[in-house]
Amino acid sequence: MEKGNPRDPLLLQVLPQPDELRTVDGFSDDPLRECDAETSPCPLLQKYVGRTLLIATDRCMVHCRYCFRRKTKNRMADRSGNIQTALSKIAHFPPEVILSGGDPLRLGDDELTELLDSIRSRPEVRRLRIHTRTPVVAPKRLTTRLLSKLRRDDRTVFSMVLHINHPREIDAEFAAAITETVDRGIPVFVQSVLLRDVNDDFAALFELYEKSISLRMVPYYLHQLDRVCGAAHFEVETDRGLELMNELRKSLPGYAVPRYVREVPGEGCKTEIKKGMT
Repeated sequence: MEKGNPRDPLLLQVLPQPDELRTVDGFSDDPLRECDAETSPCPLLQKYVGRTLLIATDRCMVHCRYCFRRKTKNRMADRSGNIQTALSKIAHFPPEVILSGGDPLRLGDDELTELLDSIRSRPEVRRLRIHTRTPVVAPKRLTTRLLSKLRRDDRTVFSMVLHINHPREIDAEFAAAITETVDRGIPVFVQSVLLRDVNDDFAALFELYEKSISLRMVPYYLHQLDRVCGAAHFEVETDRGLELMNELRKSLPGYAVPRYVREVPGEGCKTEIKKGMT
């Protein structure tokens, strides 16, 4: 973050603002209705076809002010109890399991490894994915020891999806950690949230995706903001988002352009935003 700059795009993502206290129509505590998708006895969310999402922890390394689980993640984690015991009671997993949170890399190495191994032991699971923001704020978390534990099973494909919103989040220390991660055979994808005054301009997004592909990270999704209470000041109009996507397609190779999407409650996949949609 740039010292002395109250409008720094990295600072704005984590700095509480008075605007968070405004009540805005259309914004709610659980905008994706994830509580409807919870299963007992642990917070497995059956939101998507062919994959399930596990809330591994409610803890994060950084508290993003636009987080769509800012009002619900503590409650979901409280229900988990002993996750290992809960997982053993599940009769059948889909082919892919996604670890989310909170942030799964907030767990200790041994706790995370035990959790991954218990999922890997299920013969129906073929792919494991971790969604994390930790390497952006604490790249030293990706130690050689941890990476060897993440990649140690050849039966299941393991991948990592990083949440990166601005090119300045990619510094030399981060680049070194990601280079080792990719060198070890772990595919890395990038997803971002379109945020007002953070990355709602062409230059920021262009540099973000240029840096990503230079590090062999695949641009995956650019998300329209999930309308959680307290985050309305971050929302960017979809028309502006479509303009930015059009500029990116003209300036980047196709593999460097993410899909512009929103999540619609109850749908089994992300919805791609196209011209004419609101």
